[in-house]
Amino acid sequence: MSRSNSVISKDADICDPETQPLLAGNAKFRSLGWKRLTIIAIVEAIALGSLGLPSAFAALGMVTGIILTVGIGLLAMYAGYIIGQVKLMYPEVAHYADVGSLIMGRWGSRIFIGSFVALLVFVIGSHALTGAIAFKTITQSDSCSVIFSILSAVILMLLAIPPSFAEIAILGYIDFASIVLAIGVTMIATGIQSDGSSDWSAWPKPDISFTSAIVATNNIVFAYSFAGCLPSFMDDMHTPEDYTKAMWWLGGVQIFIYTVTGSIIYAFVGQSVQSPALLSAGPLLSRIVFGLALPVIFISGSINLTVASRYIHGKMYQKSIARFINTPEGWVTWLGLVFFITVIAWIIAEAIPIFSALLSIMSSLFVSGLAFYFPPVMWYMLLREGAWYEKHNLKAAICNGVVFVVGMVIFVCGTYASIADLVHEFQSGSVGKPFTCSA
Repeated sequence: MSRSNSVISKDADICDPETQPLLAGNAKFRSLGWKRLTIIAIVEAIALGSLGLPSAFAALGMVTGIILTVGIGLLAMYAGYIIGQVKLMYPEVAHYADVGSLIMGRWGSRIFIGSFVALLVFVIGSHALTGAIAFKTITQSDSCSVIFSILSAVILMLLAIPPSFAEIAILGYIDFASIVLAIGVTMIATGIQSDGSSDWSAWPKPDISFTSAIVATNNIVFAYSFAGCLPSFMDDMHTPEDYTKAMWWLGGVQIFIYTVTGSIIYAFVGQSVQSPALLSAGPLLSRIVFGLALPVIFISGSINLTVASRYIHGKMYQKSIARFINTPEGWVTWLGLVFFITVIAWIIAEAIPIFSALLSIMSSLFVSGLAFYFPPVMWYMLLREGAWYEKHNLKAAICNGVVFVVGMVIFVCGTYASIADLVHEFQSGSVGKPFTCSA
């Protein structure tokens, strides 16, 4: 199977000095196995999304929250499987955005590139925002919150300097342990503090508005936003066909952790649960838990930063050895690109300083397409063999139809609800103005 970014001809002299950097570059960026892919995918996926789930359960109720968490997770797993199949059939697809040109030509490429890069930048911004909240909580400082957000952005930038996903995978083990510990301690802390009189409910709030319900649902949707990075990870695999093993592990672990996290913390804290959930552990324990969560906040964010930078850098040097980032020119442009994207993400974090609102906006505008309604289009146009109603296609057609409808509902209803909720938050004065020193 040919590789899209391999420029080594079959008859190339492996002893040629000009060929050596190409061989080194291919070796560096083709060393990812499915086990490391699983770690990277889990680290990239199970991060900020899990922190918004208990508050979503508080709005939707225990029953609806669990049903949506499991159901949306299964749909996201299926959509991820479709994306992986497209990558295998079209090995020239190095990143998710490359699929656009296969479906709709130049305009499709622009739409996919815009959605893909914008989602990653927004996610990086959400990590910068969470990092600022963490530092503010840990230090209990009266310092300007902008200082903490700048510090968060700098850490994200430094961790994204290694360009290879195989190198980042080593940090992934620390990251995974971090989120498990942070969530576990939060559960234990809220359980100990609970006096058995929690006001949790199996059903949605009696006075819940359409906007609040959709924003809560979007927080669950965002937790399954891993699909956009899958082709980028697969492009670093030495055996891309093994991605299905990582996919099933990722989906199962996500659904389990999300369901347990959302339900247990909500059951202990009740309607007063905060977003991100780590704030619900109490003043002292929140400081400890945020300290434990610092690795997942920054390592997961840096992975998204690396994906975005790798895509843009690869396009800049598509036919040049500089794309391997093993030449002076490659390193200079790589560092400049990482810095530029970090600055844009920081601006977004400061412009929308509300955790749940930022997650909801990302879910509506970008995750709805990348993780839900785009994959069914890929199946219909790129993978389908014969008419959709033929017997061998019928099951897949139904599954993809359901995923597509869910994605469009998230996009249309979610965008309206997210904007309405954000406007209400600012008008009510419940959050400080952007780019200020408010907490």
